[in-house]
Amino acid sequence: MKKQHFFSPKLPQSTTALIFLPLIFLGFIYLFLYPKEFYLQSLVTSCTGSTYTVVNFTDPVVRKPDFRLLIGVLTRADWYERRHLLRMVYSLQMGNLTAHVDVKYVFCRLYKDDQRILVPLEILAHDDIIIMDCEENLNDGKTYSFFSSVASMFNGTNGDQKPYDYVMKADDDIFIRLQKLIDSLNPMPREDMYYGFVIPCDSMDPFREYMSGMGYILSWDLVEWIASSDIAKKNVVGAEDMMTGKWLQEGNKAKNRFNTKPAMYDFPIPVPIDTCSHEFIPDTIAVHRLKDNPKWAMTLKYFNFTSGLKPSRFYRID
Repeated sequence: MKKQHFFSPKLPQSTTALIFLPLIFLGFIYLFLYPKEFYLQSLVTSCTGSTYTVVNFTDPVVRKPDFRLLIGVLTRADWYERRHLLRMVYSLQMGNLTAHVDVKYVFCRLYKDDQRILVPLEILAHDDIIIMDCEENLNDGKTYSFFSSVASMFNGTNGDQKPYDYVMKADDDIFIRLQKLIDSLNPMPREDMYYGFVIPCDSMDPFREYMSGMGYILSWDLVEWIASSDIAKKNVVGAEDMMTGKWLQEGNKAKNRFNTKPAMYDFPIPVPIDTCSHEFIPDTIAVHRLKDNPKWAMTLKYFNFTSGLKPSRFYRID
C-alpha cells in the first residue's frame, strides 16, 4: 500500500514575517504594561521537578537597631494614672527609633486586694510591668533589687547575645525624649559605662560624685556586676543614686562616665533654688520633677508633642 503524502506549502519569508510581527509587537506591549509578571516568571526555574525560591523584593528592609536599651521606670503599684500618662508619652515616640527601646514599670510586691486585680489587668493589656520580690520602699534597696532582678530576668532572652546594651533607672516624674537620648548614647562605649546628670547641681565632673536618680544609665556588664557584687549587696540602704555611685567607686568600675548637662535638668521654676533647674532648651534629653499634670502639660506643649493631632468632627480642642 502506498503511503499518502500530503502537500504542505512552504510560506514565503514575507508572509511569515507578517504573521509573527504582530505577535512580537503584542509581546512588547505586554512586557511594557506588566513588567513584574515577566520578572517573577524569570525567578522560576524551567526544569521539571526542581525546587525554586521566589524572592519578594517589595518587602521593606528592616534596619538593625544601633543598640538595645531597657528603661526601668521605678514607681508604685497604686500610681495607675501616672503609668497611663507615661505609656502614652513613650508609645507615641516609638515609631522610627534608631535603637531598640523597651520601657518597663517597676515596683515591689503587691500588698492590697485591689492591686491584685487591677495590676494584672495592666499586665494583660500592656505586658510592661516588673514586680520585684521586695517591700515597697524608696531608699531601702529598691534600686539594688531592680538591677539584680533585671540581670537574672532578662539573661538569655536575646539568644547568645546580651539582652541589652544599656539599662536605665528612671523616676516616674521624668519626661524622656527617646530619640534625643538614643542620639546621645550612640557614640558611647558599650561597656563599663555610667551616664547621667552629675550631682551636685553645679558640678560638670562625672568622676567627682554620682549621677542623679532622676535617670541614669549603666552598661549591661555593670548591671551584671551589681547583681553579683558583695560591695553592692552590703550597701543597699541610703539615697539610691548615691549608693549606686558608691558601688561603682568602691568596685573601681565605670571608667567611662558621661555627664548629660545641660540636656537633662529639673523642671524650670520662676525662682530657681539651684542650678539643677533651667529653662526649656531645644536639645533637651529629659526634664525631671514633673510632679503634677500641669507641669507635664507645659513640658509637652513646649516640645509640640500633640502637633500630629488632625482636625476631626469628633472633637474640638480650642
